[in-house]
Amino acid sequence: MTPGIPARERALAFSRAAAAYAAHRPAYPPELFGTVEEAAGLRLRGARVADVGAGTGILTRQLHERGARVVGVEPGAGMAGQFRRELPGVPVLRGDGNALPFADASLDLLTYGQSWHWTDPARAVPSALRVLRPGGALVLCWNDPDPDVPWVAEQGARIEERFGPGYFISDCTPPPALAWTTRVLRWSRRVTVDFHLAKLATHSAFILLDEAGGAEFLAAERAHLAGRFPGGELDEPYVTTVAVAVAVRTPAGGGS
Repeated sequence: MTPGIPARERALAFSRAAAAYAAHRPAYPPELFGTVEEAAGLRLRGARVADVGAGTGILTRQLHERGARVVGVEPGAGMAGQFRRELPGVPVLRGDGNALPFADASLDLLTYGQSWHWTDPARAVPSALRVLRPGGALVLCWNDPDPDVPWVAEQGARIEERFGPGYFISDCTPPPALAWTTRVLRWSRRVTVDFHLAKLATHSAFILLDEAGGAEFLAAERAHLAGRFPGGELDEPYVTTVAVAVAVRTPAGGGS
């Protein structure tokens, strides 16, 4: 995260780079969806799903392609606008996970792809339990660079030196109030060095950095990567963490 800048400002900053975000951020590995179905005890096809913090619709698209009746929820105007361009047939609502715009017990599944860490869990957990039907499920997932790969760890150290600790890897700790099934999936995609740097530039710290400072950091990073990958391509490795909790609501709508 970017030190000294409020979380809401950081979250809404993505709207400034919505088109680049849609073009360069990774989708989720296919194995994630089987994991969700198994842990939640439901099929995605026909399920009533809200994808919260949907951004430009990366996870929403994958849920839609698997037959889910999915709606996006996104607080940022720029991201919601890009969502509509990417997925014109899928509805998107303006809102966030702290106060979900749905009726009680109306959803089978709530997903948060790369977005739970922008919520206030003290508000987001009760909100999720309110809108999920009994037996519905809350799904949190994150795509992070794989720090076990040496060049990724070296890049992460440079990023944290520039922006501070906690920026490079997401906090993937689910809230303790619920019982979670957690899986870790490793995968990679082949991209050019320039594509990788363009993806890096869609992270909030780079968006909020002044243009000269961002360009300077990315130019230095290009030099590091050119020495390691003279052919101009690399395998961009990811660790995808997915956590699934089945909701059991009390009559008063409390926790489970």
